[in-house]
Amino acid sequence: MEIRISGLQKSYGDHKVLDNFSAVLPVGKTACIMGPSGCGKTTLLRILMGLEKADGGRVEGIPDKKSAVFQEDRLCDNLSAKTNIRLVCPKRSVDEIEEGLRTLGLYECMDQPVREYSGGMRRRAAVLRALCADGDILFLDEPLKGLDDEMKEITAGYIRIRAEGKTVVCVTHDREDIDLLGADQVIQMNYRK
Repeated sequence: MEIRISGLQKSYGDHKVLDNFSAVLPVGKTACIMGPSGCGKTTLLRILMGLEKADGGRVEGIPDKKSAVFQEDRLCDNLSAKTNIRLVCPKRSVDEIEEGLRTLGLYECMDQPVREYSGGMRRRAAVLRALCADGDILFLDEPLKGLDDEMKEITAGYIRIRAEGKTVVCVTHDREDIDLLGADQVIQMNYRK
């Protein structure tokens, strides 16, 4: 089984973002999509997630059960990291959530409102929430942005462990992220004029 993207088209007014984009993504593997800002990577992810409609083309094989890390963290600022995760993943045990928070260096501050977190801390909380959501496919839009080198390695390692055997579609600008996430496939997108 594989995910097939065939002839995808998407424009915003006169600006064509995707022009006959096609790719095959392996199920149960990690595919990283690279390219410069503005080349349509996030638009492609949004179409694959079903959040945006393509103007043309077809996508086949996307599982129904999805989880995601968006470009913005989308956390409830007044809630703690633990509560943000429990809100989306009520079936996850507190122990399991706390273990993830410990691994990602958030355990000591897990009960603080996330509005008090740094950008990197917020990012790690968003990554953990997506992993706890336990989708059959995981969409990651620059999951390691804002993290220092040590936290990038820790977070990428945690993603690899928790997402093992799942389909992962990751957007990144950083070639180092591809190696850290153990990508099985790299898709290069180019800027459309």
